[in-house]
Amino acid sequence: MKKNKITELLISIILAELVGSLSALFSGSSFSLFRELNKPPFSPPGWIFPVVWTVLYALMGFSAYIIYSSDSKEKSRALVIYGAQLFVNFLWSIVFFRFELLKLSVAVILILLTLVTIMILKFRKISRTAAFLNIPYLIWIMYATWLNIGIAVLND
Repeated sequence: MKKNKITELLISIILAELVGSLSALFSGSSFSLFRELNKPPFSPPGWIFPVVWTVLYALMGFSAYIIYSSDSKEKSRALVIYGAQLFVNFLWSIVFFRFELLKLSVAVILILLTLVTIMILKFRKISRTAAFLNIPYLIWIMYATWLNIGIAVLND
């Protein structure tokens, strides 16, 4: 891989990771809130979230790089959806943790789930690899949606 391609790949991954880091920063003390909330069965320990998200943001960044590097005429549309889902992803933590708007966060995560699904479908038209790199993200968002709904109901 050429040096400039490696640089572009790293930038793509770092940008995705930066979105996650900024969201966590703006969310405030999420670990203390998460410990205090009533949670549904099969809720993971709080420490697992930053580990999982670090991997997922790296996969998102790598998949976006694949799309960006493609010659597809559809790449601009696919990257707009990528950006939209990344923005909604950024907002979710702030709505949930900073503002503690649990019911609103359910609406936000449902929008995120929809955008991630659309993104994967758009990516698949350009690169199966880019689409498949986001399957763990989709599964995690589905799980997070279930958790979010459970927390919103149990803490009403």
